[in-house]
Amino acid sequence: MLQTFVLFIVAAGLLTMTPGVDTAMVLRTSTSCGTRQGTAAAFGICLGLLAWGMCAAFGLTALLAASELAFTIVKWAGAAYLVYLGAKLLIKPRSSVAADPMPSEGTVRLRAEKNAFGRGFLSNILNPKVGVFYVTFLPQFIPHGVNVAGFSLLLAGIHVLITLAWFFLLIALTVPLGRFLAQPSVIRNLDRLTGCVFVGFGLKLAASRRA
Repeated sequence: MLQTFVLFIVAAGLLTMTPGVDTAMVLRTSTSCGTRQGTAAAFGICLGLLAWGMCAAFGLTALLAASELAFTIVKWAGAAYLVYLGAKLLIKPRSSVAADPMPSEGTVRLRAEKNAFGRGFLSNILNPKVGVFYVTFLPQFIPHGVNVAGFSLLLAGIHVLITLAWFFLLIALTVPLGRFLAQPSVIRNLDRLTGCVFVGFGLKLAASRRA
């Protein structure tokens, strides 16, 4: 059992640190909108992971692996959302953080954090590859004789904690660079770069097929 946990933590850690749309979203949000919104986006992404983990534990994501239609519907919804986010950044990049809805007033700031949380959650939950990944990845680490649903949820929870730790590290690394990252030219270029990344991942997702 201990060996299973160690192997899973190593494998999940390596997969978590592999650059992807979730990492790009957390970095972009944290560097250009502040650590509070970056943290909100990270929690939104992890809620999406937890939702996929729960679906995998109870067999619901098997539908994505078995049904071409279900996979295609979720895939195109996710691809369209990523392309929309990317195009928005490319067409109208900001020159200052003030251009994003993040005023200092408590109520509006909370709204901005909710928006960041929602963007993180949607970007993850609309990616069917995450669901298929859980269905194919988690069973490899489930020992014989255990409750499959319960153990799957435990592994998904561990993956969420690893992902949160990785995101918190990324967010912490943006703090020392805050002054540099607040420069108008840097913000514009970051928005454009992130827009290209989002569009690229959206097109990649649109072209993807079930494993």
